[in-house]
Amino acid sequence: MAAATYDDKVVLLCTAVSMFAMRVKMALSLKDVPYESRLEDIHNKSSLLLEMNPVHKKIPVLIHNGKPVCESLAILEYVDEVWNHKSPLLPSHPYKRAQARFWAAFIDQKIYDSVRSWLYKTKDYKSIKEELVGNLQLLEGELGEGLYFGEGIIGFLDLVLVSYFTWVLAFENDVKLGVERECPKLFEWGKRCLQNEAISTSLADPLRISEFVLRMREARGI
Repeated sequence: MAAATYDDKVVLLCTAVSMFAMRVKMALSLKDVPYESRLEDIHNKSSLLLEMNPVHKKIPVLIHNGKPVCESLAILEYVDEVWNHKSPLLPSHPYKRAQARFWAAFIDQKIYDSVRSWLYKTKDYKSIKEELVGNLQLLEGELGEGLYFGEGIIGFLDLVLVSYFTWVLAFENDVKLGVERECPKLFEWGKRCLQNEAISTSLADPLRISEFVLRMREARGI
């Protein structure tokens, strides 16, 4: 394909609180890509969303010059490859790229499962807290002494994990997870990421997430 330019038309179908959409917003902001954000109602999906993502019918969907890219991890890699004039999101070494993809899949399975269990109260809070903190500690071990998971800068894996940060803070306010105590290096990493304007302006406020959780529970009679 031809090299992307700032004149390209970029549209992101998203919701305000989706961690999967937030990571795409961060990537586009880090790459200085102008885009139009179109909020979707997950209970009344637009004809555009159904047309652009007929398989899963979910957000986020990145529409670049009329062509859709679906699934947030695939979108991150697409953004990284197409707008490659800025610092890369994925590591340069093949092994490190493979590791980043491995941990991204881990996050979207394990951390998402805990967040979803909290959202819909499918498990008792004690079990959710133990699972979540245990998996966050594994990620803290992967972070090690680094400032970021990327090669000295915010990268692919940072975006994947920090997209959950305000969700975890909302969870913290609800049930007192003790993340700062249990995972101090990871907590400092999160605060460090938020110092970047592309990150802080793309993440939903924890209060807004808490309000969303209450609405979802009420809608399901939880």
